[in-house]
Formats: sequence, C-alpha cells, structure tokens
Amino acid sequence: MATSGLSPGDIATPVRGLFREHFNVRVLFGEVTRVDPVRQEVRMDGQRIAYDYLVLATGAAHSYFGRDDWAPYAPGLKRVEDATDVRRRLLTAFEQAEVTDDPVEQASLLTFLIVGGGPTGVELAGAIAELAKFGMEKDFRRFDPAAARVILVQAGPRLLPTFAEALSQRTRQALEKLGVEVLLDSRVESIDDSGVMVNGRTIAARTVLWAAGVVASPAAKWLGADADPAGRVKVGPDLSVPGLPTVFAIGDTALANAWNGAPVPGLAPAAKQGGDYVAQVIRAHVEGRPAPAAFQYQHLGSLATIGRKAAVADFGFVKLHGGLAWWLWGAVHLGFLVGLRNRISVMLDWFWAYLTYRSGTRLITGGAGSQKTGQRHAANTLPRQGAA
Repeated sequence: MATSGLSPGDIATPVRGLFREHFNVRVLFGEVTRVDPVRQEVRMDGQRIAYDYLVLATGAAHSYFGRDDWAPYAPGLKRVEDATDVRRRLLTAFEQAEVTDDPVEQASLLTFLIVGGGPTGVELAGAIAELAKFGMEKDFRRFDPAAARVILVQAGPRLLPTFAEALSQRTRQALEKLGVEVLLDSRVESIDDSGVMVNGRTIAARTVLWAAGVVASPAAKWLGADADPAGRVKVGPDLSVPGLPTVFAIGDTALANAWNGAPVPGLAPAAKQGGDYVAQVIRAHVEGRPAPAAFQYQHLGSLATIGRKAAVADFGFVKLHGGLAWWLWGAVHLGFLVGLRNRISVMLDWFWAYLTYRSGTRLITGGAGSQKTGQRHAANTLPRQGAA
C-alpha cells in the first residue's frame, strides 16, 4: 500500500463484517483508557465494560527511542492510515519535483531515506527504488524518476539481523543492484524538515520513513503490571498476567519467553499462535477441564521481499533467495489475507504489475493533496495514473 502496489480495500477487512454471523460477538469502537482487574471492567470512553476473561491484543506503535519530536518528519508503517500517508508523501515528492525550478530543492525532493534495516525497511527501500525506476519512466517531463536517490540507514553491522548472515549479504547486494544506497553502522542523530544527520553528516531528504523500532501499547500501565523496556506485559507460561489469572496478553502486547526459552518475536504468526492458545485455555477453564501445557511458539520461518523476483527466506534448515523466495513470499502473503475476494484482487493486481511494471493505485489522498514535512507546504498536481 505504502508504495502504491495495492489499495487499502485489498488488504484490510472490517472487523465487524468478519463476525456478521456470530451473534454472540459484539464489536465496540472506542478508546480504552484503563482496565480495572479488581472489578473486572474495561474503561472505554467513559463506559464500564464488564468481563469474565480479558485478552489484550493491542499491538505496538513506533518507537523513536526517546526522540518523539522526530515523528512528524519520519512516519512509521503500522496501520492503513500510515500506509496511505506514506504513499501521499512519496507521490507528492515526485509531483513537487516536477514543479520546482530549484535543482537543489529537486534533489532533496527526490531523496528518500529509510531508517531501519529490518524486513520493513528493506521492503520499503526496494519497493521505492522499483517504483522510481520502472513505474514512472514516462510520467514526468522535467526530470528522470530513475534518478531518485533511495538511502537505507541501519545502525547495526548488517541488514536483516534476525536472518542468516549469508541472506543479509544477499539482501544488501540485491538492494544495491536496484540502486539503493545502504549505510551500515550508521546512527541517526537528528531529523527535521530539511533532512537527516547520520554519523555527523547531513543528508538533504524531504521524505524520511521510520522502520527502526516499536513500543508496545499502554496495556501494562492499564494493569499496573510488570513490563520490559519496550512496554510489553510480562506474562506467564499460559500467557496470563501474573496475579491476574483471567487476564491474558498476546502478540506485540506480551513478553513471553516461549521460544525455546527466548522471547517470542513480534510477528503475525506468533500473535496468531498466541490467540489460538489462549482460546484453548479459556475454553478449558469454562468447561472445567485441565488447561493445556505451557505455550510454545513454533517458528515457521522468516521472509522478506526486496524487489521484483528478489526476496530471502530463512527456515533454519533451508535458506532461499532470489526468484523462488519471491514467489514463496507472495504465496504466503496471499494466504495471510482475509477473504477470497481480497486474495483474488491482490493476485490480479500483482499479475498485472508483473507484466507491465505499472501500478493502478497511485493516488494522492489526504492532506488536501499536499505533503506535510514539518511546516512545509507546496502546491502539486495529482499523479497522471490516478484520479480522485
């Protein structure tokens, strides 16, 4: 979505619609502000919602490591709204580059810097580079989109640190083949509306994206429970909160040492496994049966896409890269989508993009058609491939 590959409706499904036929399920829209475990109530927008069992799956937000003032200049990518905002910033940068007469300003507009060399940062860098090189080659008249500069900044010594080192090296080579500048052992020291300072050097970049860290929701504060430095609730072997046997936490909300004694990673499969396990625990409690054995996360592998027919897959005993890993990544992505309609739509969109190198979702939406980088505002036109 963030790089115009798919539309929001192709990957997101309304929660209420999922439970249309489940009449014992009630969906409420609001903001949770507190949990009262003594009264067994959830406080939401002034309401008190009673519970017998509570499962907290409130996810995570972006962590700027104490520099929240960077957030307006370097948005992260967690929600549908984040993706549409990133898409707007990317596409508007190209539109503003077409308008400006200042070559220095144009160079700044055509510089895209991503902070963080994990799967999200790698995928963003590769997708932006492909969009610039192959998706807009005939769209602009005053500059060549392929001249856009894409920079990926990683604080550590290699990309994808949770993958095997050989795959990290393959990833770097694939990105550099696309023209991405990879800066390793590089720390971001400041971010503002003009660019980023990295290791004492200022890089003029009007579009900066954050993929460097996450922090859990305030669930631990709601409960008054112990948490790790990232805010994750420390849970027991059955994923319940210590001292609160009817309260459970899963996914990015929880710190569970259930991966061979190590913390469970913040991945979608881990959250799904945790949800399935907690459902079994609650059902056993309700039916008066013994609870299942302690939760154990089963790691099925890690995948990251880099670009067209370029991806890496690490299954421990099997490591793949290149075209085969790319096709596998696509199949897994389709499998994770909810609903047959979404799977078919995404498959057709990808097939068309594979044949033509073009995307059908290059729309600038939100922000009155203008990109906000700090206090900067500039007029622009809609992209030639889209209409509002």
